[in-house]
Amino acid sequence: MKEFKYTEKKDTRSGFGAGLLELGRTNENVVALCADLTGSLKMDAFEKEFPERFFQVGIAEANMMGLAAGMTIGGKIPFTGTFANFSTGRVYDQIRQSIAYSGKNVKICASHAGLTLGEDGATHQILEDVGMMKMLPHMTVINPCDFNQTKAATIAIAEHEGPVYLRFGRPAVPNFTPADQKFEIGKAVMLNEGTDVTILATGHLVWKAIEAGHKLAEKGINAEIINIHTIKPLDDEAILASVGKTKCVVTAEEHQLNGGLGDSVAQLLGRNLPTPLEMIGVNDSFGESGTPDQLMEKYGLSTDNIVAAAERVISRK
Repeated sequence: MKEFKYTEKKDTRSGFGAGLLELGRTNENVVALCADLTGSLKMDAFEKEFPERFFQVGIAEANMMGLAAGMTIGGKIPFTGTFANFSTGRVYDQIRQSIAYSGKNVKICASHAGLTLGEDGATHQILEDVGMMKMLPHMTVINPCDFNQTKAATIAIAEHEGPVYLRFGRPAVPNFTPADQKFEIGKAVMLNEGTDVTILATGHLVWKAIEAGHKLAEKGINAEIINIHTIKPLDDEAILASVGKTKCVVTAEEHQLNGGLGDSVAQLLGRNLPTPLEMIGVNDSFGESGTPDQLMEKYGLSTDNIVAAAERVISRK
């Protein structure tokens, strides 16, 4: 098992803020809109440096989406910012009708996603957002794993023509991907080549998949670990090549099992390569208040859960 090291833990929302600021300095068409959560989204540096290109819309998320859609008509590249729950559930109609339907070039940037929002509880811990967004025609869905990858993804989506949903979070997580990486939308990242089982992970679960790989190696199991940072479009070629070799697969995500990464992988394999599959995710449940670590453990999103799923799926080959 390949060794992965990190020198610090950083929150992915700060990666978004750093990427947005860099975009502001290199692309004059980039504008930012926020729904009264500038500090939480780490958009304050952009606001300070480019006040004429920052729009504080207040607690009016639906209006923010409409404004962003209109700005694209004048050639602007709007980045909207609020919590994932408010970026999707509260404004789904506006995204569908005003952005996705006509393919508007809006970048919907969503922080505080999933269970790791923690103590704010179930009303804020949206676990359905990936499914909601991936079902929309024309929508690209990206879920990076650490600070560096979130920064790189933020910069990359400005060059992509069309609506994008960029999902990230609040907690500090290991920052282990290269600072100078080139982010390619729709191209999975091979982290560790293996022969016994494929582990496809996204977002905060990528580091837990790496931890699981080390534990599996201690048991004599060689896991192939792939970072699926783009859920739509899915890297079909990379997934089918890996699963064709290992003959079994585990998916891992901080999202409902219904509608998430595992759901997309199951459809892909069902059409092309029926294969034993285990899925790590939240099983048809809302979250609750608690620390991120407590919640990840309770809802079955831990390193040990991935290890157990890998052992189960190997036994089904």
